Amino acid sequence: MTTKTNLFKFSSLLLLLVISQIQFVALVLAQEGGGAAVEEKLWCQYEGKSGPGVGLHIALLSGDEEYRSEETMPMLGQLLAKHYGFKCTVLFAVDPESGEIDPDNQNNIPGIELIDSADLIVMGWRYRQLPDADMKHFVDYVESGKPIIGYRTSTHAFDYDDDSASPYKKYGNRSNEDWVGGFGQQILGDTWIAHHGHHAVESTMAIVNEQNKNHPVMMGVDKIWGPTDVYAITHLPESATVLMKGQVLAGMSADDKPVDGAKNNPMMPVAWVMQQPSPQGVTRRVFCTTMGAATDFEDADLRRLVVNACLWGLKLESKIKADSPVDVVNEFKPTEFGFKKFKKGVKPSDHQVDISK
Repeated sequence: MTTKTNLFKFSSLLLLLVISQIQFVALVLAQEGGGAAVEEKLWCQYEGKSGPGVGLHIALLSGDEEYRSEETMPMLGQLLAKHYGFKCTVLFAVDPESGEIDPDNQNNIPGIELIDSADLIVMGWRYRQLPDADMKHFVDYVESGKPIIGYRTSTHAFDYDDDSASPYKKYGNRSNEDWVGGFGQQILGDTWIAHHGHHAVESTMAIVNEQNKNHPVMMGVDKIWGPTDVYAITHLPESATVLMKGQVLAGMSADDKPVDGAKNNPMMPVAWVMQQPSPQGVTRRVFCTTMGAATDFEDADLRRLVVNACLWGLKLESKIKADSPVDVVNEFKPTEFGFKKFKKGVKPSDHQVDISK
């Protein structure tokens, strides 16, 4: 065997060893990062250690242009994980080029496939139009009959162009054929109709509906004030159980008086629950509230209402207690609602905080 042949074999072996080392290092780095290093930066997760939610997965879906769900969902995810033991995955609308959270991007929710393993979803979407492959994950979840929690603009979570050929076009809030009112009306109880209170001028005081004050979701919940206005709700089915009604206040303070006249006579529903059959033969539990700006969630009773709804939705109502913790885990200073007011330059990884402290 010639010296040239030996040299060639040695070089080939050395090259194989270098390639193997590179592959090994890449694998270790990926494992240390928990998987796909780039992709995982586009959502965040919190793992609970103890509580009634251990072993259960909640997906919290942010993505609205006005009410800062991108700030609310991480707060709720941390709270539900730390105090109740859930595994919580928070998804965001993301600019695909910068990797930054961009609520104005209506068709990119990285990690949407993670809802396949969710036991419950909490929604804060508005006018999303996802690619069909991504939307299928959401539709499959809805058709499974698993519980759904929706707030504020989730009544109009989807919007499709009139000429859209998507098989999921009926989910849009303008649907008027086989699914009148789309996902909002057919699943959550109503779609977008109008501002009932004067937007950004008349705030909301949610009042307990005395007829249903003993419902498990209402345990420990008193009146709730929020700076968002009351939405018009006119299509609720008779099967809906109205938990709270929205009193329109004359100003943007909890101390303002209720407005006189028809706006408060009668008051609009602002929180309700429903149980409905699903295509899989499972009875789906649904909770919806038309409150839900990030600033609304400064009221501890709204946080309690949503936490209670999560437990009820998962048939854990026996674990609901009037004094269960609903304090935020990390600093929560919500941005005021409004279009184009979201914080620029924030990435999902910025919300990946330590909840063990």
